[in-house]
Amino acid sequence: MKRVFNLIIIAFLLGISAHSKAQHYDTATFVNLSEAIPDVILEIRYYSTYNFVGARIDGYEAPVALITRRAADSLRAVSDELIKQGYRLKIYDAYRPQCAVDHFARWAADVNDTLMKPYFYPMVDKSLLFELGFIARKSSHSRGSTVDLTIVDMRTGKDVDMGSVFDWFGNESHFYSRSSTPEQLHHRLILRKAMMRHGFQPISTEWWHYTLKNEPFPNTYFNFLVK
Repeated sequence: MKRVFNLIIIAFLLGISAHSKAQHYDTATFVNLSEAIPDVILEIRYYSTYNFVGARIDGYEAPVALITRRAADSLRAVSDELIKQGYRLKIYDAYRPQCAVDHFARWAADVNDTLMKPYFYPMVDKSLLFELGFIARKSSHSRGSTVDLTIVDMRTGKDVDMGSVFDWFGNESHFYSRSSTPEQLHHRLILRKAMMRHGFQPISTEWWHYTLKNEPFPNTYFNFLVK
């Protein structure tokens, strides 16, 4: 009986340790992006209700962007380059805890919750979100070196026209979408060229999504909170 009690205590302590580890990040390897790059603009959609779920996402306890220090250093170079061209970076998301990805998966499984369908996926059957690849159970964001972003025209203070809103579920989000105008494609290329010059890799299906090529944690999916 005593041995069973001791095992319970050990398991409880391990649970506390694991929970504690999930709540904090190592400041030697992760940084607050707005502190690392004071010029960036933050619009952390998953802290707000203006996102495809329509609610604050699990794991986002503050409207901040966390990212690995290595990715922040490269993104700082991108920011410096684009400011010379008259643009500032706007960040929608960076590090994303696994619990947030799990929240997306639960939401996608509930086909009756279509609150934000008119704004983010009007032409897509929600039951097909997993099959079509719009929702996944793992995200490169959870590895800490992926960022979702756009650019803001410093003359007008407005987002440039990229041809679709962030997190739009549809072909319009594809980088070389046939629906894009020459001006929209030009804007996408401004961002892409700067990001690639400083070590970020794009994906074809989301014009806003970039991952650092030499990311420091290519096989680790973190779950500490954004705060």
